Amino acid sequence: MSQQKRGIINNSAVDPNKILPMKYLWARQHYKDGVANNWAPEEVSMQKDVEQWKSLTALNETERRMIIYNLGFFSTAESLTANNLVLAVYKHVTNPECRQYLLRQAFEEAIHTDTFIYCCDTLGLNPDDIYNMYETIPSIKDKDDFVVNLTKSLFDPNFTTEGTANVQRFLRDLIGFYVIMEGIFFYAGFAMMLALKRQNKMVGIGEQFEYIMRDESLHLAFGCDLINTIKAENPEVWTTEFQEEIMDLIKQAVVLEKQYAFDACPQGLLGINAQQFSEYVEHITDRRLERIDLPKIYGTQNPFPWMSQSTDLSKEKNFFETRVTEYQSGGALEWE
Repeated sequence: MSQQKRGIINNSAVDPNKILPMKYLWARQHYKDGVANNWAPEEVSMQKDVEQWKSLTALNETERRMIIYNLGFFSTAESLTANNLVLAVYKHVTNPECRQYLLRQAFEEAIHTDTFIYCCDTLGLNPDDIYNMYETIPSIKDKDDFVVNLTKSLFDPNFTTEGTANVQRFLRDLIGFYVIMEGIFFYAGFAMMLALKRQNKMVGIGEQFEYIMRDESLHLAFGCDLINTIKAENPEVWTTEFQEEIMDLIKQAVVLEKQYAFDACPQGLLGINAQQFSEYVEHITDRRLERIDLPKIYGTQNPFPWMSQSTDLSKEKNFFETRVTEYQSGGALEWE
């Protein structure tokens, strides 16, 4: 039997109902990390957010616009990623421990969707206005359309991952889903909302975005490990031409995310401007490229070093100073 037939895809020997013994222990670790980061949106108080949203002076028009744009983008983007995951990726990745993680990720996508329901309901926003922004706001529509077009192979009922060309198509779609959508298209929005939180504005929504960002960091890590494993087991697909194609797609994605950054926050926030959000997109894109063994493109320094704190799952805050946002299940916490 060929190496491909023993691998993470196209494995004719695997029984997807038999999870032991495990071959890909990194998938199991990602599952455990996801469970340790468990949370629910209703745990976060939004009383102060409501007061600020209703106030005539607490938020300026730029800040309100930015909040609405991010709620509009993420509310439908999370559903898009969930559908992609459950209806397409799960079908083609039959390895049982990977599927266990995919089920965990699907649950987290449901939590994220519920978060935006919670935010809209709590702030009294018109759901039609928020959930239709992926059709009415060009910079949001462009991002969603890009990913939908990039991952459409996964939804072809006749598509299989047999053969070099099809493995490349599958890799392209996985890169579109994990690296571009979850690894690039989400991050200007994350930076905007957490920058607002640093100013003590809309702290409840900001805290929920912190939780989501941590989940997405795990999704990205799993996706890159999945992509790199497929590459390692099918080295014939990772040609120079294919790598150049992927880099071109990622460059296009960065242009779209920069357009969104300037559109969602044209005037900037206190001490932060849209150009810095664009620089942050370039910085994290270089990190995504390196993660799948591609060369950096931009060489841009991180304008927001404080963003790394929001994905540090091991750091715990002083319980008496602030809420423990690095939530873990009770049995997993260690107190000094």
